[in-house]
Amino acid sequence: MTDTIDRPQAQTRRIPAPAQNLESKPFWDAAREGRFLIKRCTACKEPHWYPRSICPFCNSPDTVWEESPGEGVIYTFSVMHRSTPVPYAIAYVTLDEGVSLLTNIVDCEMASIRIGQRVKIKWTPTEGGPPVFTFAPA
Repeated sequence: MTDTIDRPQAQTRRIPAPAQNLESKPFWDAAREGRFLIKRCTACKEPHWYPRSICPFCNSPDTVWEESPGEGVIYTFSVMHRSTPVPYAIAYVTLDEGVSLLTNIVDCEMASIRIGQRVKIKWTPTEGGPPVFTFAPA
């Protein structure tokens, strides 16, 4: 006799394609190649996120793209359980370069996520666009 109990199939959360514009095109082109870019100001030397052409620290237009290994720690997080078919975690991750960014934590049990936990970038496919960065435990 076989087991006839209905068990829910594992579900994955679908992520829509990100909005792109001329200013963010180099970032998304690099994402397609599996490279993570941040911006750095050549005037004050500060890295910044979200990538933009004007430095948010000194207002200099002298910014350059810089490749990041995409490693850091979880600064804070929240796990979404309600009103969603698949629980997921959003978090602020502080990269080793010093910038913080909002992202999703993937490939782990939601109950195992901790503030201060080391994480590494993981590229996640989207619906019809470039992959988006998410982070998984290192």
